[in-house]
Formats: sequence, C-alpha cells, structure tokens
Amino acid sequence: MAAADFQIDENGAAGLTLRLTGDWTATELGRVSRRLDEQLHERCVDAVDLKDLGRFDTAGALAIVQASNCVLPEKAWSERPEAGRTYAMVEKLERESAPPPRRPLPVVRFFSKIGLGVHDIAMEAMLSMAFLGRLIVAVGTAFKHPSRIRWAAWFSQGERAGLDAMPIIAVTNFFIGSVIALLGANLLSQLGAGVFTVQLVAVSVLRELAVLITAILLAGRSASSFAAEIGSMRMTQEVDAMQVMGVNPFQALVIPRLAAMVIMMPLLTFVGIVTGLFGGLLVTWGVLGYGPIFFIQQMSQDPMMGNHLLVGMVKAPVFAIVVAAIGCRQGMAVAGDVESLGRRVTAAVVQAIFAIIFLDAVFALIFMELNL
Repeated sequence: MAAADFQIDENGAAGLTLRLTGDWTATELGRVSRRLDEQLHERCVDAVDLKDLGRFDTAGALAIVQASNCVLPEKAWSERPEAGRTYAMVEKLERESAPPPRRPLPVVRFFSKIGLGVHDIAMEAMLSMAFLGRLIVAVGTAFKHPSRIRWAAWFSQGERAGLDAMPIIAVTNFFIGSVIALLGANLLSQLGAGVFTVQLVAVSVLRELAVLITAILLAGRSASSFAAEIGSMRMTQEVDAMQVMGVNPFQALVIPRLAAMVIMMPLLTFVGIVTGLFGGLLVTWGVLGYGPIFFIQQMSQDPMMGNHLLVGMVKAPVFAIVVAAIGCRQGMAVAGDVESLGRRVTAAVVQAIFAIIFLDAVFALIFMELNL
C-alpha cells in the first residue's frame, strides 16, 4: 500500500500530462488533493500516465475532477479502463450536482427573520380568530340545545381543573399575602404608619394579587393540560374519529373545559382571597401585634373594600375564558408529531400568561376611568 502522489509534465505540443503514483484512495490521499489543486490552478489536463497507479476509487477521481478545468478524454484511461469508468461516473455527478446555496448577507437574514416573525404572528392571529368564531357558534349551540350538554364531562373537568388546583392556589396566595404584609409592615412602620399595613394587604389581595396569581397558576396547570390532552387526541386521530361519528369536537372537548374554568375560577379566586388575607393577618399579628379583630375592623371600616372585591371577582371569569380558550386552541392546532405537541403546550402556557397580564393592565385602566 503506497501513499498517493503525482507529477505534472509539460511536453509542449503534447500538452499537460498528469502522472499518478501510489494508491489514489480515500485512506491514502492525505493532502495530495490540495497540492494537486494548487499546482494545476484549474489548467486542463491532456493525458494521464497510469503506469505507477495503484488502487483508484471515487475519492481519487473527485480530487482530479475538482483540480482540473476540463474533462479528461476516455482514451486517457486506456491503460486502466476501470479507473476511467470511476472517473467518468464521478465527473458526471460533480457536473450535474447543484452548487451549494449562497448564504444571504447578515442584514438580509435579520430582515428575513423579522418578516417570518410578522407572518407567523399574522397567521396565529387569523387562526385564533377562526377558533374564536367556531367557539362562539359552539357556545350558542350549547345554549340552544341544553339537552346535548355533556354534564359528566363538565363535572369531571371541574374537578380536575378546579378542585384539584385548590391546595396549590391556597398555599401560593397565603405566602403572597404574607410577603406583602411583611414588606408593608417593615416599610410603613418606619414612617409611623404601620396600621395601614392592613389596607395594603386587603387592597392588593382583593383587587389584584388573588385573581392574578390564581389565573397564572391555572395557565401553567390547566392550559398546558388542555393543550396536551386535546393534542394527544389529535395525534392519535381521535378527533377525526369523532367527526366521522358525527360528534362535534367543540361540544365534546372544548365546551366542557371552558365551562369548568368559568365556573371554578371565581371559586378559586375567592379561596385565594381568603388565604391571602389570612396570611397577611398572621404576619401583622406576629410583627405589629395587631390581632384578628383589629384586622377585620380595619377592613370593614373602609367603604371601598366592596369595590375592591367586586373588581377582583369581575376579572375571574374573563381570565378563565382566556386560559381555557388558549389551551384548547393550541391543542386543536397540534399536528401529527411529538415535536408539534411540545411546541403547542409551551405556546399555550406562554400565550395564556401573556394574555392574563395584558388583560389585567386593560382592566386597571378601565376601572381607573370608572373610579372603581
């Protein structure tokens, strides 16, 4: 086994002769192909001397094709016809293969990404509006034909999306109320206004934190669950089977989840309010020495507490509709692969949380204008 090598002879009228020695194979080429390319400079080879050529494979043929600027005639390989056939096959494939695509400039790639992002946002908005239209029609049909309502699915989804989420929502709101009370007690006590810690905890929990934390927890818990459940049914073609059997997938899959969220969200929000206030009560009692009776009296003496409670409870069903609709929408959009399922579940959680925070800001502006 000899390493590949070559010599280039310029014989005047006879043209350029390429003398090959050794084994021109993938394992023996080494850097010969680079030297051959540098010395030929894409000049045309007129003849090939194959007397000292050992083995010859497609790697050797490719090196000659890429270095030379012309096609070697068939008679040049008369001493080794099998090498000539290998060379002819590689030369044809190299000639017919498409050139590598040119990479666009960084500026072009940047604007193309922006364009694709705008296109994806527009398509997502259009598909979401189409889903919303079908959902409104399905809700109207459910009210028009109450006998077709699947009550068992409603109660099942209500238990899974609502009652099972009650412990985590209660614990989370308890600690949120405790943290707000602790911060308020430390800051307001320095100003001699520690008594207003009660109002701080009550307003923040009643108006914002309880419903917001509850909705975000359900966005991560229920929206992802809805998307995964419906998406897996899409992957296994169960949704298509429902349509074949004459069952409306919206009536069977979307409406029960939507109804369960709308019914359970105000209940969970109320539980969050109670536990949040209880956490604030314990902290003010332990840090400031204000007992439970004083805490309740301070809340009852504020005439705006009823408005704060109303504001928080009004947001609950709206957030419930958003969480359930986004989760079901992403589930219905799942394609037939697992990667699509993962993307849609992630999108359901992200979009639901974003929509909740956005709507909370819109509600804040509306209630500010209404002086509530």
